[in-house]
Amino acid sequence: MTDLPYYHVDAFAQRPFTGNQAAVMPLTHWLDDAVLQAIGEENNFAETAFYIPDETGAADYELRWFTPEVEIRLCGHATLASGHIVLSENPALDRVTFRTRKAGILEVRREGDGYAVALPAIPTEPVNNPEMMQAMGGNPLSMRSNPDSYNMFVYATAAEILALKPDMKALAALGDDSFTATARGEDTDIVSRVFVPGAGVDEDSVTGSAHAVLTPYWAAELGCDNFTAYQASARGGYLGCRLDGERVWLSGHCFTVVKGMFSLG
Repeated sequence: MTDLPYYHVDAFAQRPFTGNQAAVMPLTHWLDDAVLQAIGEENNFAETAFYIPDETGAADYELRWFTPEVEIRLCGHATLASGHIVLSENPALDRVTFRTRKAGILEVRREGDGYAVALPAIPTEPVNNPEMMQAMGGNPLSMRSNPDSYNMFVYATAAEILALKPDMKALAALGDDSFTATARGEDTDIVSRVFVPGAGVDEDSVTGSAHAVLTPYWAAELGCDNFTAYQASARGGYLGCRLDGERVWLSGHCFTVVKGMFSLG
């Protein structure tokens, strides 16, 4: 029987049962990709994060993320959750770095009584895609996108964001793109909701990668590099967003809800 360490973490969470759930599983070496994907499906969270010691010396660990259906290029909340586990178990450390396959070197550091995760800032350009806009619903003022399949729709009010009922089947048919709806917030500077049905996640709870897209856009719109955000999913989550050159720093808290072992039989 093979048992693997397993952590269930609520990331970007003010308290347990909020924020975005992630499974974090430290490994000594990579298992077969089919096994990693099967574990991601079994956990059935938006993402399961796996990390191993980085033998290249470029970072402390090597990190990968799996949804229930696919491996993805970038996940902010599961990176924050992974950093939370490493730093919680190593009180003398102030920061930890992760080498990823498609997103470069990521960092999680302590910030106050929480953490901040550094992700690459993801720029977008204005586009016009009536099919996507119709599938999202409502009356978006504009749409922006980039070659990595991040799509952002800007609305006039927070109320419109809350009222959205996207056509998930239509969005899923477009591939594993990420679809983010956003507007100026009410109790925070901005508000958003994120949908990734093509990757098996109809609505994500709190999405770090989406805020790596939102931060450079809203920094320009708000005229400041530091602002607050709320992702208005059913669970909900608050983030601090800061643009730092080509990086975005997202701050928040984490709670370890479950610590145990995952059995492969």
